[in-house]
Parts: sequence; C-alpha cells; structure tokens
Amino acid sequence: MTQPTVRPQFLPSPCGTSAGRASLQTSCTAAEIWTPIISCPAPFATEFFEKAVEQLVHHPEYNSTLILRSETLSDVRILSEDGREEDVKILLETPPRCDLGGYRPVRAIRRRLLPRRPGRDGSLEQTCVFYTDAVTTGTEVEKVYVDPQEGKHSTIPACHYEDEQENIASLLVLTPTLKFGEALPYYHPAVRRLAVRYVRNARELSGDEPETATLSCGMLFIEAVLPRSEPAPPDPPDPNSRLYRTCLALLDTVHRYGWGALTHYRKRVHHDMLVSRETYQDLYLVLRERYKHLVSQWKEATDPAKHVFEDVGIATFLMLFWKAIYASDNTSVEFDVDRGGATDTSTMPWKNWPRPSGGFLDLGYASPILTPFSERLSAFNRCGNGLLVHILVSEGYAGHGIDVRARQSWFHYPEATRVALHVYSLDPTCCIHQDSSRVEPEGSIADSKSSDDTNNDAGTDFFTPGVFLIGNHADELTPWIPVLATLCDAAGYLSIPCCAWGFDERFTRSSISTSSLLSFSPGSSLQDLSSTVLEKEDTDDQSAFIETLNLGAEGTHTSQYSVYRIWLARLSQWMGWKVECEVLRIPSTRNWGIIGRERSRIDGDEDGELYKERAREIIGEVVRRGVFKTRKPEGKAGDH
Repeated sequence: MTQPTVRPQFLPSPCGTSAGRASLQTSCTAAEIWTPIISCPAPFATEFFEKAVEQLVHHPEYNSTLILRSETLSDVRILSEDGREEDVKILLETPPRCDLGGYRPVRAIRRRLLPRRPGRDGSLEQTCVFYTDAVTTGTEVEKVYVDPQEGKHSTIPACHYEDEQENIASLLVLTPTLKFGEALPYYHPAVRRLAVRYVRNARELSGDEPETATLSCGMLFIEAVLPRSEPAPPDPPDPNSRLYRTCLALLDTVHRYGWGALTHYRKRVHHDMLVSRETYQDLYLVLRERYKHLVSQWKEATDPAKHVFEDVGIATFLMLFWKAIYASDNTSVEFDVDRGGATDTSTMPWKNWPRPSGGFLDLGYASPILTPFSERLSAFNRCGNGLLVHILVSEGYAGHGIDVRARQSWFHYPEATRVALHVYSLDPTCCIHQDSSRVEPEGSIADSKSSDDTNNDAGTDFFTPGVFLIGNHADELTPWIPVLATLCDAAGYLSIPCCAWGFDERFTRSSISTSSLLSFSPGSSLQDLSSTVLEKEDTDDQSAFIETLNLGAEGTHTSQYSVYRIWLARLSQWMGWKVECEVLRIPSTRNWGIIGRERSRIDGDEDGELYKERAREIIGEVVRRGVFKTRKPEGKAGDH
C-alpha cells in the first residue's frame, strides 16, 4: 500500500471515563486523578509522535499566539532505571515526581515559557518529561483500534508486542512549577499536569483491507490532572469549555506535526538567518512598548497597528543587523522581558551600538515614474509615513527619509524627526555625482541638471559614501536601490520588495527575455544582454543560487513575485553585492528582504569600477529608451 501524501482528516472526540479507555494511573506521593479530555486517531507510528512532541516542547509559540517562545534551562537524557544521574532525580522530583504505571521516564526538559505580552502575563517554568511505555518482548499491553469506516474506538485484548527501540517516547507530561500563592498565567490551561499520550494500534491489517485502514496506526490522547479546588468535570468534557478548546488545539498541533515528520515536511522559509530570534524578540518587545501609543494617534488612512508594528519590526532588525556587521566585538544583546511582569524600557544600550558611518537613507515613496493617479493614491496610502525614520532617529541613529510629498504624520513628529524628513522626487539617472571625465550619452538628463539635484530642500547631499539605503515597499525605486548603492559607495542596503517594477516600467515574467534592462549574465556587457537570457546559464549553478534566496515558494519558482525576487537578486550580484536574504518577522505578506552588505572584489579592480560602469550603463540605457520621467514633488515643495 502506498502512503497517502495528503494529511488525513483530523477526527477529534471527547473521551470521558465512560468511553472504555483506561486513563493514566499514577503512584505519586499525593494522589492524583487523571481526567481524559480528548482523543483522535494517529496516522503515524511512535517515533513520529516523539518528534512531534519534541517540536511542541521547543516551539510552544506555534500553538499559542500568547507565548513568545520557550527557553530551555536543562535537557537531560535518562539512560535506565539504575543508571540515572543525581541531577535527573532532582529534576524529576521538583515538582513532586510522577510515577506512571507502565511507563518509565527517558528524558526531562526544564523550560521557561516567555509571554508575548510581558505587561499582562508573567513567565512560567515547566518540566517536560518524556516517557516510554517500557514494553519488551513478552510484555502484555492493551491496544486501541479505530474502525476507519465507522469511526468507532474500541479496545482489543492484550497481546504480545515487541518494541525494538524501547527508549522511544510515547508519553509527554507537562508540569508547571509555581511558587506558593502564585497563579498560572492566562496562556496556560488551569491544570496541575497535562499529558499527551500515544497508544499503538496492535491490530494487524490484512492485505485486502482498504488503504484508509493504514491511517489508524494508533491513538492520541490528552489527559489532565485538575486542581483540587476545581469541581469534578462533566463526563464527557464540555466541548465549549476553555480547557477542552485548548486541548483540541494542542491535539491538532501534535496530529499535524506527527504527519509532517512522517512525510518529511520541510519548512518553506527560514527566519532569523542574519539576526537571532531571541535577540530580535527581546529588543522588539522593548521598542513595541516605546511606540505602541502611536497606534491610537495614527494620522494616516491606513491600518495603524499593521504599520506601527511593521516599522517597529524593521527598525529592530536594522539596529541589531548594524550592530552585528559594524561591531568590532559583537557581544550578545540581552533584555529583561519579564521583570515584574513588564518590559524594561529605561535602559537603552543601543545608543552606543555601531551603525553605518554615513547614516541611513529611507527611500519612502520618492517615485521617479509618472504613474496614473489611481496607482499613486494607492501607493500613498501604503508607504512613506516616515515612522521608520522617526523610530531610528528617536533611538539615536542619524539619517534621512525622502518622499515625493509630505504626509499628515510628519507634522506630528518631534522636531528631530521633522528635520530628517524631506519632500524630494528622486531621479536615479542624475542624482549621483558623475565622473566629469565620462562622456554622457546624448540626450542624457544629466546634461540638463546640475549636481545639486542630489540635495534636498536644505542643501543636504543624501547619497554620501557609507550611507545605508532602506527601501520598504519602494515599488518603482526597488530595482534602483542596488544600482544607487553601488554608485555612491554605500555601506549596504535593505530592500523589501512589494509591487514588481523594472527600471522604467512594470516588471513581467515575459519581459526578462525581451528587455536588455532585465537580463544579466556575468562576463557580458549591457549591449549584448538582450541575447543573454537566464535560461542559458548552467542549470545547477542557477538552482543552487535560487536555493540560497529563501524564497519560500515550492516547485519551480515560476510565479511573478518569485521571478521578480530572483531577478532582483541577480541584479544585486551584477552590481557587485554579495546577496543575503531574510524573511523578516513583520506583519506583512511581503516580508522578504534582500540585503547587500559585502562587496564582491575582482583582482585588479579594488575600487569596484567595473560594477560602477555597469550601473552607469543601465542609467544610459534607461535614458536612451526615453520612457523614464521624474515626478514633480507635490504640495508646496512642488512650487519651489
């Protein structure tokens, strides 16, 4: 029989004591009664159950949005009954050890649960003990069978079962550790212990039974020890109770994880490639507390929570990323996220963290292309509110933000932020000081514009060497960011693409093979790029390169957004940047970022003149096409 590739239907049901299934039996010093809560068929074997609950222990945030993460305090393997270490005994006896009939402990993890909202919930330490059912050849065990056609659970007589891997866990018991008088946080169910148990199906299936019968490898059960002060629960449990709903979500998670382990599920995207999750989350909690008031003071016609917390997330990433790449001694960054139930925002160590020597430049929506009014209006509602600049400037980082028009928010920011925000329409074809010895193409915009086009209304040059460029959903400016970074000797850039744009027109998949501006190949010049398309590159090298981009899409990466991101990465390579990618932890479906921080060096071209010449050739080609037009700044700035 072939293994199904689609996850079998999740079929939970309440499992009261009258269902005919014996609950866990304990021999603790204080009598404890285990109450069955919920069960379902398990379409996987014991070893996959162990992988599922291990992932559950290490990543509780996947099952609850109220939990930020867990921190492992200790992790001890228990080899045998007479070979335990002293620290294992201490770990298992605090809280009071729970001996379960027919099971023996094989592993104990001590973890601390951290809340997503430290001001509302406190942290909680928890002991997670893995048990094996300790069966060997000749041991009689009770088995559970589920009829796949009628969906009925039934118990069959005891039989002999041989377990070759006797240390595989088939039971996980979670026990919270509370001090005297301390209450459980809201995110934890009101129980003294919680158990997730796997019971094998010992019934042998004949070859003529339907394939769906193979989906009943065993049963999953969730049971709990309720507080002594709680009244006896109804039998079976009330499906509308909070405990049942919590256990239902937990059971669904274990069912999904077990099936994923069986089918070799692989995550499509990987977060925290450049900044560690723990460091990011801790700083994010601090900054969120500092700027959450802006949600109620939002001045734009957009979703305030999304935009405020998105820019807080981007600022958090940039501050930690800059610290890592510009620091001579990259010491760890730690914050107390649970000090008396609140995040400490009084200390600001990042005031002295390393940062780009030339500051930062946020290219809000300084769109260079004259698009229809309806498109511009949509874009105005999406970007350019200046909040990212406000956060970075408020936290001590020097830089500027430019946009084609001032937003309502700008006038409500402090003076330090207002002077860093500028109404400016960026023209990439002439905003960089050009080499006077280079002959401009005929008809170039640079012929008719002076070098002070790089200045804002106060005469400040935005593109100084060492500046770090930021493009968050910069749309038409997105492909220009690595080009500008190359020409101005930038320290690096972060680009978070959204709408797909080429240099002077909308980007489409078909345009790659027809436009000389959209095709790149090492060793070729811009004049012959139109005949050098991506499909002619070595297939293995191309696939390996795409694999490093962390695109998140399955299959051949043929969607327009995937093709666009691949094109942007190749453009960055063509401009001499070593490509790095990060899937940012921000509330946006467009959270993929491409980062340039290191330059590729070619022997004999230490100054990177080859890459600058490629950038100039792109600009020359754009000018020759004649499609590119610069938008006039809007509002009073447009009258200057």
